[in-house]
Amino acid sequence: MAIVPIEVHAYTGIFVVTLLFAFLDGYSIGANDVANSFATSVGSRSLTYTQAVCIALFTEFGGAILLGASNTGTIKDNIVKSSYFSARQDLLMTAFMCALIASSLWIMGCIRIGMHPSTTHSIVCALVGVGVAAYGWDAVNWGWNGRGVAYVVSGWVLAPALAAILAGTIYGLTRLIVFSNPEHSLYRGIYAIPVYFTLTGFIVSFFVVMKNGRGDWGIAVGGNNPGGAVTLTGDLGKAFTIIGSMTGVIFLFCMLFAVPFFTRRLIKEEDLKWYHIFYIWVVPTQARDERLAITLNQAMTPHLTLEGIQATDAPILDRKYAVEFPADAVEAPKGHPAWEKFKNVALKGFYHDISKDQYESAKHLHENVQFYDNKTEYLFSFLQVMTASFASFSHGSNDVANSVGPFAGVYSIWSTGQLASSAKAPVPTWMLAFGGIAINFGLAFYGYNIMRNLGNNLTYHSPSRGFAMELGAALTVITAAFLALPVSTSQCIVGATLGVGLVGGSTKAINWKMFGWIFLSWILTLPVASISAGCLFWLLTHTPSFTSAPVTPK
Repeated sequence: MAIVPIEVHAYTGIFVVTLLFAFLDGYSIGANDVANSFATSVGSRSLTYTQAVCIALFTEFGGAILLGASNTGTIKDNIVKSSYFSARQDLLMTAFMCALIASSLWIMGCIRIGMHPSTTHSIVCALVGVGVAAYGWDAVNWGWNGRGVAYVVSGWVLAPALAAILAGTIYGLTRLIVFSNPEHSLYRGIYAIPVYFTLTGFIVSFFVVMKNGRGDWGIAVGGNNPGGAVTLTGDLGKAFTIIGSMTGVIFLFCMLFAVPFFTRRLIKEEDLKWYHIFYIWVVPTQARDERLAITLNQAMTPHLTLEGIQATDAPILDRKYAVEFPADAVEAPKGHPAWEKFKNVALKGFYHDISKDQYESAKHLHENVQFYDNKTEYLFSFLQVMTASFASFSHGSNDVANSVGPFAGVYSIWSTGQLASSAKAPVPTWMLAFGGIAINFGLAFYGYNIMRNLGNNLTYHSPSRGFAMELGAALTVITAAFLALPVSTSQCIVGATLGVGLVGGSTKAINWKMFGWIFLSWILTLPVASISAGCLFWLLTHTPSFTSAPVTPK
């Protein structure tokens, strides 16, 4: 059926409301999805909350603007058949608006009570609801092929299971290769770092180059269906030249700069700063850092104190320097009550040590894990920063556009009178910037809640564990791209965290109560988001109107 356009700039109210809730949806993505990208790094204290926000400011926003796709699917994964709305573009605007309202409010509500839903599945389920409310069950693709509802639901099991296997394998190999001999773990770790950096560099560069949408190459799945033939398309020679060059630079940097830096910093214990790694060959011999052991012990032990005392009796292997912290630490002076209230609400992540937070149900976790040499763990903190940064950058380059997808559809209809016939709406740069700003606001002002839950409350985090979690989650996303499996980044990082927790400890090292709470949010997303969006759509389209009088009964 041919599309019947509406008047340009009609229904401005719908456009304005969609604009507001698109910002809230982007805010919720920052507080949920981006926060989970940095949760392991902050939980293991490889990064502070402020550092994570600063990195995300550039990686998320830069990924959206510099490598962000110029188009986004307004009908997410063909869940709703857009042809049903051809004659009623005004109803399609309303459907997108209702989907954004339901999805954003559901995500924000989940974050508030400590759940960790999938933002992608939330908007998909909301579209299911408006599709059914508008034109019945036939308006929705419920099957497996064509990436329908069955395809999405399967991701609730496939994504965390695959991520758990990959992350657990990575951490198991790390324990075997690096940590199996405590006396030589530091030397093994230093010379394993180039291998890990190079492998990680290859994976993330492959993902960014092949999936950014700017080059004349890509990954295609036959029929766009699960199980279809996977092919690499386009100028693969150019693509792999770029990937190989990026990987080679990383390997040379590790061998020429990282290995000498870590040797001097950790074996010779010179008082070097992090930026010395970039010109280590011209840095003169520094004095011995007398506080190195204390500094590392403070950084690598996230739960030293709850009330100023050590909160865990977990066995410590090869930790030569134990530091006692006074229980009667002097409390810092407080400022104006209004400022303190603002800090506690909007800026809590910046002023509060998230990695030290413990719920009652998580206090037992560290009694069932092993700690390793702090110097060796310190090596992996650099890898964590790398994997978290690239994960955030790729998220910005691919998913930010999707976060404003329904908004792009509404804007297209409002500004031109109809949705683009290809079911894809052009996304202007200002809209990508709008989404990037919303996402960074969400991370900065509310990301601490998810970081706290996915950090040490789910299982114990250390730099080596966090690196395995992030790399396992990244590998899951890339593997899913080849197999066309439905995965969510939120679910991948949760699964990876469980896998590492089981390998690094036992079933007692996992906070199953917290995981059950998170898993419940995945299950509830389909009924809650779809029903709320559908009901809202039905109410808005079936209630009395000022513009049209009711039909007089005969």
